[in-house]
Parts: sequence; C-alpha cells; structure tokens
Amino acid sequence: MNRARGYLPDGLLALALLAVGLMGTAPAGRNQGVPSIPGWAYALVVTAALAPAVRRLLPMQVLAVCTAAVCGYLLSGNPYGPIMLSLAIAVYTVAAHRPLRAAAVAATGSLVLLIVAGLLGGGLDTAAVAPQVAWVAGPLAIGVTVRVGREQVLQNRRDEARRQADAERLRVAQEVHDVVGHGLAAIMMQADVALHLLPKQPEQAEAALTAISRTSRESLDELRTTLGAVRRGDDPDDRSPAPGLAHLNALVDRTRAVGVPVTVDLTGPLASLPTAVDLAAYRIVQESLTNVLRHAGAATATVQVTLTDANLTVSVTDTGRGALPTPAPAGHGLAGMKERASALGGSLTAGPRPEGGFAVTAALPVRR
Repeated sequence: MNRARGYLPDGLLALALLAVGLMGTAPAGRNQGVPSIPGWAYALVVTAALAPAVRRLLPMQVLAVCTAAVCGYLLSGNPYGPIMLSLAIAVYTVAAHRPLRAAAVAATGSLVLLIVAGLLGGGLDTAAVAPQVAWVAGPLAIGVTVRVGREQVLQNRRDEARRQADAERLRVAQEVHDVVGHGLAAIMMQADVALHLLPKQPEQAEAALTAISRTSRESLDELRTTLGAVRRGDDPDDRSPAPGLAHLNALVDRTRAVGVPVTVDLTGPLASLPTAVDLAAYRIVQESLTNVLRHAGAATATVQVTLTDANLTVSVTDTGRGALPTPAPAGHGLAGMKERASALGGSLTAGPRPEGGFAVTAALPVRR
C-alpha cells in the first residue's frame, strides 16, 4: 500500500506527459515547418510519455526506453517536440537515484545517441548541437544536486542520532559512576576499619561489617533504580522518584558511618526544585563526598545548599589534605560534575582552599 502511494505521483506525471505529447507534437511540428506527424511517430511519443510511470522503480530502464523512443522519432526526420520532456525527466531520475558515475555514463550515452539521431534524421544541424545538450546536461545537474542534498540530510540525521546515542551512553556511565563510586568508597573504608579491629575488638568489627552490608544494599538499590530509569527511557509518565536532595540525609549518614563527620546547611524551599536541577545537585554532593572519602584523609566535611530566586548554590568543603582527585575519564569525577552544571546553564569550580582542604562550588540556574 505504501509503495503504491509512493508511485502514484509518477503515474500522474506520465499521464501529464502523455497529454502534453498528444496535444503539443503537431503544433511543434507546424512551428518547425512540418505540416503533419505520422501515426507511428505518435506511438513513440506515447511510449516515451508512459515510461516515467515506473521511473523510480527502474530508472536506468526508463532512460533506455525514452532514449530509444526519442532516437527513433528523430531518425525519421520528425521535429523536436514534447517528447524531449520525457527524456529530460528520465535523465533527471537517473541522476537523482543512482551514483554519480553511473548516472553520468548513462546520460552521456543518451546524449550521444540523441545528437547522432538528430543529425542523421535531418532535424538537427551541426550549429544546433550545443543547444540540444541542455536537454541532457540540465536535468543531469539538477538530479545530482537533489541527490547530494538528500544524502546530506540523511547524513545529518545519522550524525545527530549518533550524537544522541553518545550523549546517552555518557549519561548512563556518569550515573553509574556516581552511584557505584560513592558506595564502593564507603565500603572500602568500612572494610579497612573491620580488618583493623577484627583481631582485638571483634564486636566493633562486627559493627563495621554490618555497615558494609547496609551500604552495599543501599548502593545496589540505587543502582537498580538508575538502570531501571535508563531501561524505561526516562518515560515522562513514570512516577518513580529520582534521586534528589530529599535523599541527602541518607547520603550524609552513609558518609558519617565510615568516620567522616559531615555538617549540612540547607536554605530555601528545596522541595519545589525542577527535577533536573534536583538530580544534578544531589549527584554533585554525592561525588564531592566520594572524593572526600577517597582523597581527603582524616577530615570533616560541610555541605551547604542555598536556593535563591534564580540559582541553587551547592558547596561541599572539607578540611583534608586539599589534594586534587585523581583524573577520571570524561564524564566522571570533577569533569562529570562540571558537565552536569554546564548542561543546565550553570557553572562549577573546584580546588584547594587557602586555609586548607578542598572546595567544590556549583551554581545551577533554576527555571521553574
């Protein structure tokens, strides 16, 4: 059904060429001093007019039929007329739907046969050869231009699809890195504590192992939630909660459980934040606390979240060594936090503090 609808315009084009050929051939002949056109010549006009009905299905064959019909028409001394329109459309179709080299070869062959037939039939003299080249060269150039433009549009669509796929892969990698990275950092510190206490204070080692079990279970649940959102494609109708500042207390408690004191200062009606801003703020705090666990050593941390009319400011500072985190792949670590902020039109700065320790500060525009 779709194919039939696709070829309907070609059928209508063939009927239009037929009508023009039947009504215009005789007047064209009289204008060129030919009083009458034989009946068999009209048969060639009809053949050339109807062939384009399948031009997109069989472009080369249609060009061959039109070329043969036109050459037979001209060899018998008939004047140039509407039959040339069929040839021009056939050349255009080949150029628009076939590779350039094949189209150029086919069009050149058609042009040579056309000129030879016109010269032998007496309807064309050597002085009039150049103008007749336009019947082939013009449609060829137009067809090639259309094909190149169509291919460019398709290439642009493929490039855009590839960019979207790459961005989605980066987003998934970023989410998984943030979820797994924080959990593993906490588990590693708790495991070190358990190994240290196990020989002399097994009861405290048991508490550390219990904390490892709880942290791993919470991290696994968050990872499942993240991957579930990816599989659903972030369906706007999905009502499952996304990680946000509402989960900040649980995140801070996990950090405190491994021995890093964390102070939290929240200012503003944070419950009404846009989802994208809420998620970005949570992930920035999560990754910053992960870096504290990994790099700060014995330290305390402070989390400040302040909402104004235009911006949400997130700041995470610590009193540790002030060392820069180990560089991570693009989309992870500090680079990932900066990408999250810039994607929302915000900014993020990170670096050692003059008084010691490290600071991460992000400004996220709030568009309600």
